[in-house]
This record gives sequence, C-alpha cells and structure tokens, in this order.
Amino acid sequence: MIVSIVRHGETDWNREGRYQGQRESRLTETGRQQANALADALGGARISRVISSPLARCVDTAAPLAARLGVDIEVDRRLIEISHGTWEGRLREDLEREDPEVLRAWRETPERVRFEGGESLDDVMQRWRAFARTIGENADVAIVTHDVLVRLALLDAAHRPLSQLWEPQVRNGAYARFSVDGGIWQVLDACVDDHLGDLLVDTARQAL
Repeated sequence: MIVSIVRHGETDWNREGRYQGQRESRLTETGRQQANALADALGGARISRVISSPLARCVDTAAPLAARLGVDIEVDRRLIEISHGTWEGRLREDLEREDPEVLRAWRETPERVRFEGGESLDDVMQRWRAFARTIGENADVAIVTHDVLVRLALLDAAHRPLSQLWEPQVRNGAYARFSVDGGIWQVLDACVDDHLGDLLVDTARQAL
C-alpha cells in the first residue's frame, strides 16, 4: 500500500507568521492553487481513500483531489495539528519578545516542550500512531494534515527521535510518500513538491 501524507496549502495565518495550532485559518489564493496542483499530481494515482484533519485548511486542500478521484473525504480528528495552547492566534515576532525561552526551546529541544494549555510532541505522536494502526492496507490512501503531523510520520517511519523534528523538509501543498506492508512504514519520498512549480512558498517565514 502507498500512503501519501500532504501538508495543507498556504493559509492567511501562514503568510502572517501567526501560530495556528487547532484554530481555523483559511487558504490563501496560493493555497487554493496548491490544492488544485495536488489534485493534478495525485488525481491519476490508484488512491481509493482521502482522509483529512477536520480543520478547514485541510478539508479545502483535500477537496479538489477527492473530487478528481470521485471519493468522499473522510475526516479524522486524530490528524489535527498540535495544540499550541496559549500561542494560538499569536504572531511569531510577538512571541520572540513575550515568550522567548519557550520559543527557543521549541526550536532547539522540541521534544521537551509542552505548550501551556496545549500538547507535547509525545501527545501528538501517540494519536498519530493510533490513527496509523487503523487505516488498514487494502487501498492506497492520501492523508491531508498539518506540518507537525507530517514531520512525526516521517520520524516515526525512519525510527528517528522527536529531537529531530525540524530536520525534514515539509512544504505547503507537498506530500511525503510511504510504503506500508505488514504494519511496517517505509519512507519512499520525504517531500514531493515538483508539482507546485512557482507555487512554492517560503515556510521559513511561517510560525511553525
């Protein structure tokens, strides 16, 4: 079985450098174009299921692909982004002044951070693993989710520690490809983004 795990398209809050977490933020025009490019890239694949985080930015990214494939979007809350707690809705530049110690820890030792009123990476890894165990192996699947979930899926499949969270490259509208056989996940491509062309955006400016 082949599983493609997509990060949603660019959002207004991505562009502003604002932490989204589990709050809603809509796709930009570029994000909508990235969703269409994703449908072009995967629409001819042998994908039988499209599963999405319930947040609108993921459902809206999944919609063109699901329509192209002629399948319904399945929604699973275990695919929702990490809860950034009290950071959600705040600009990265403001947190650099207002919460610099936690922000530095999140960048340097993310495995040790539990967000105030939110989650830790271990919390999210547990729900990712719980989800991954339930998808079966009968049909190729596209999963549309969030930055942290894509990173954790890559780390988990490669048996890498949470401390390496920031090492994978994860882009809006791009996807990682995995083979799954007998419950064993293997990374085939860590970041497929050729289909995006000039729709690639600078994630270094985002609040991740």
